[in-house]
Amino acid sequence: MQNNGWVESFEKYAQNWTTEGNVPGVSIGLAQDGQLFYKNGFGFRDVERQLGVTIDTVFGIGSITKSFTCVAIMQLQEAGKLSVHDPVVKYLPEFQLKNSDVGQITIHHFMTNTSGIPPLPTFFATVMRSMEANGAEDHSFPDCNRADTVPIDTYEELMQVISTLDVELLGSPGTEFSYSNDCFALLGAIINRVSGKSYELYVKEHILEPIGMEHTGFFLEELNGYDNITNLYIMRDSGDHKEVVSSPNWWDFPASRGAGALKSTVRDMLRYTDMFCKGGLTSGGSRILTPESVEQMMTPYFPTDMTPGQFYGYGLIITSDYYGKKLVEHSGGIKGVTAHMCFFPETGLAGVALSNIELSPVLAIMSGALNSLENRPPESSHLDSKNYSVSEEALHQIVGDYHSSEFGTLPISLDNGQLMLSFLGENYVLRPFAEDLFVVRAFGTDSSVRFIRAGKNEIVRMAFAGRQFSKEVAANTFENKASGGNEK
Repeated sequence: MQNNGWVESFEKYAQNWTTEGNVPGVSIGLAQDGQLFYKNGFGFRDVERQLGVTIDTVFGIGSITKSFTCVAIMQLQEAGKLSVHDPVVKYLPEFQLKNSDVGQITIHHFMTNTSGIPPLPTFFATVMRSMEANGAEDHSFPDCNRADTVPIDTYEELMQVISTLDVELLGSPGTEFSYSNDCFALLGAIINRVSGKSYELYVKEHILEPIGMEHTGFFLEELNGYDNITNLYIMRDSGDHKEVVSSPNWWDFPASRGAGALKSTVRDMLRYTDMFCKGGLTSGGSRILTPESVEQMMTPYFPTDMTPGQFYGYGLIITSDYYGKKLVEHSGGIKGVTAHMCFFPETGLAGVALSNIELSPVLAIMSGALNSLENRPPESSHLDSKNYSVSEEALHQIVGDYHSSEFGTLPISLDNGQLMLSFLGENYVLRPFAEDLFVVRAFGTDSSVRFIRAGKNEIVRMAFAGRQFSKEVAANTFENKASGGNEK
């Protein structure tokens, strides 16, 4: 179907990224109209035992779970049990914020990350129980006093904690984008209450089983002894270098499973993407969603602040002009997981890549496959190269520390006329793209960094990785200092 010489170019590119990124294992598959035409596994699902990766290896899929949560909401809307324009408090009267009225926040706002709720410091408490099962793990959580943290195990406990937090909405509902795991967690609560079933059972019975996703679920024990399951790995600091180590404990977060707890395989996920490309039908003819619901999910409602030109639909990310085509995708990442799925609804091309370590370059690998298929260099970016100039005064206005309760503090410094973002111990160059908009290349792909002004035209927030970070007031914002790390 595509050019026949793309495979060698792509596999060399993918192998380089896998090796340079210290990725234990990656599985990738591509399908056209539901028919698999390329599959490969790089590395191992179990490094110690040298067990390879296949398209039937079970990995975590992280936040791709959010699209399943939205499919469930759309099914309940089709059944007349709710409307996406209903206020959240209609189904969750306990949902409230200490300093803001939440009565105008709708299910639609939750599904599109436009509720106005900023990043919240709740995740550690939701995952705390499963972390206790493996005390050797050394994951850090910003703004978290482990000794004082009370575990969050239920939807009700999550809403109670949220109600006590001293936070303000970023703006009126529908006016600001900020990626929120908590909102998707609470969509799970709505599905539970409206359907009368647990969120996990509803997804299993109404989505996974009808599509034929036989090796997909929230609980590994439900896979009935299936053993083609990856080990999990983490990157650990070891003095002057980092090393990859096995960390077999799968995190679970019962109050937030709707945000990112599914496990699946490349083969199963390609069945899932095919359902969208077929307007809600499975390959066997079962209807999961109406074509109208599928279109609503793929509607570009609001810019994501992830990459220029990206918009968020319902649990899906839409780029209307990806080399002239509409691209629909989502990624996921958590301990031991980096995942990416994408599909082109107009052409039926779909791809899925899964790996067994967080922050691995699976998006770069998938982009490399799509580029190679169409005779572009695998490292190509669909973003137009721009020479946008920024005055030195404007650069100095940006310099400072930016904080969120989810990611902690990200410093931005000025080094030889270039803005540098310090993130996860590395320094990344911010390339000017438009007014107050920059692009950073990390893990082989481009992401956007947008600065938000208010009041006397002063920068007050930064939008990065889909989240909003508040700018901290510094004694000397003109300090010219760069954090440690390697430029990327």
